[in-house]
Amino acid sequence: MEPTYRCLIIDDETPAHKALTAHIAKCEELVYSGSAFNGMEALKMLNENSYDIIFLDINMPIISGVELMEMQPNRPLTIITTAYSDFALSAYQNDAIDYLLKPISFEKFLKAIEKAKTYYSGFSLKKENNTKEKVLSCRVNGQITEIPLDDIIYIESLGNYMKLFSSRVNLPIIIYGSLSSVSSELQVNNVVQIHRSFIVNTNKIQNFTSKSLTMINGEVLPVGRKYQILLDNLLK
Repeated sequence: MEPTYRCLIIDDETPAHKALTAHIAKCEELVYSGSAFNGMEALKMLNENSYDIIFLDINMPIISGVELMEMQPNRPLTIITTAYSDFALSAYQNDAIDYLLKPISFEKFLKAIEKAKTYYSGFSLKKENNTKEKVLSCRVNGQITEIPLDDIIYIESLGNYMKLFSSRVNLPIIIYGSLSSVSSELQVNNVVQIHRSFIVNTNKIQNFTSKSLTMINGEVLPVGRKYQILLDNLLK
């Protein structure tokens, strides 16, 4: 079954919402899932709901598109939709996957969507030839990449998707699938689930308490109550 992608439009201009909604409606794999007309409204929606792709305007009152990106580093995949070309560098520095100038043709819209879809991929687990090392095979920027399990820092659940952080790849990798589907595949001593939303590599833990872990990339992750005893035993 072809995966679907929940889309949120963030723009302070009604015509932009109408144009993007019309483009979304033409794509079977896209689902229009809401509109925000300013940055404050967008932050609330992003914190309360799950989206796969957001279409983000740059020039908005109160909170600009760039400021919103900086405030939400773990947001869904972001396609910039703007009338201004000046902010492209800032957008790409904040991991935007495309930068579309208004008015946005359907052809350019489709190219951006195809680019977004290359970031989403299923996964497979296998052993490297002639070694005992297990690797996770997934798609990074449209290219199949094999990541040794030892390189995984942690994996975060995003509903129907997962975000994988690796010491080998600078950017997080978005994988189509649920955390429960991958957790059974990753049953190795150093890769364990610590929360309903997180799987971690215990070799990549920098500091820990009974309620949280600090990973080597600086991220602080919560430890779920039912996972505390298992994790305590492993870390001891």
